[in-house]
Amino acid sequence: MPRDQAEHLYMEASRLAFADRNAYLADPEFIDAPSAGLLSKDYAARRRELINPKQATMQVPAGDPYPFQNDMSVPLRPNASKLLAEGLHTTHLTVSDKDGNIVSYTFTIESWGGSGMVVPGYGFILNNEMTDFDFSGPAPNVPEAGKRPRSSMSPTIVFKNGKPAFSIGSPGGGTIITTVLQTIVNYVDFGMPMDQAIDAPRISERNGMVTDVEPGFAGSAQARALEKYGQRWSDKPEEIGAANALVFNPDGTVTAVSEIRRHGIGSALVQQKGH
Repeated sequence: MPRDQAEHLYMEASRLAFADRNAYLADPEFIDAPSAGLLSKDYAARRRELINPKQATMQVPAGDPYPFQNDMSVPLRPNASKLLAEGLHTTHLTVSDKDGNIVSYTFTIESWGGSGMVVPGYGFILNNEMTDFDFSGPAPNVPEAGKRPRSSMSPTIVFKNGKPAFSIGSPGGGTIITTVLQTIVNYVDFGMPMDQAIDAPRISERNGMVTDVEPGFAGSAQARALEKYGQRWSDKPEEIGAANALVFNPDGTVTAVSEIRRHGIGSALVQQKGH
């Protein structure tokens, strides 16, 4: 399949996924999301029928996963919510050790400086994650006492034949999901080396009127090819995500890959025995 067609299909699938995500997902302690229905292959096939392989769609409504929900303990049919402007000020690190333990860890205090409140005597800043709630009206992600706001964090470890192949994650608010997915598609499906998969200009389709893109993408041959499908870009390109990854090579070595979008680094630490 030509790359432009594959990326068009990726964007259309992402559009549908975000429509459902915005409509149904929130803190599972408060919301019984129809997870089984959303993950059903039959429901995925129903949603896939909406994808035109030759023409981009505009914003799409959420689907109805309830006929595919085999867990009858989910009575709620929540209203769809609008696309939220999530903060981008998050951090991701990926770590492994000589024994094969792996940590893919995304963490955040939301905005720069969080809430601006420091815990006395401990020196860490409290977050301002309330901004990730949906204040627009009846929706699963409305704020409630004790409720956690919906998150886009996607720390990922990918296995091949039962063994870790690579680990990846990114900051970036709602663009985390598309950054991680696009990097995996670049590496696995397009066969790029991991450094190229991470450095490639990014597209982030989250069921908006236009698709967010990076400055290196806008005006490129890749962009022009996708415009033939009717894809439309934001008129304010900006950096998207800041992924880093570890690749576990067949010879037992590990390759650390980061990017310069947020001054990412990769390093190795040798700890002396007994320390």
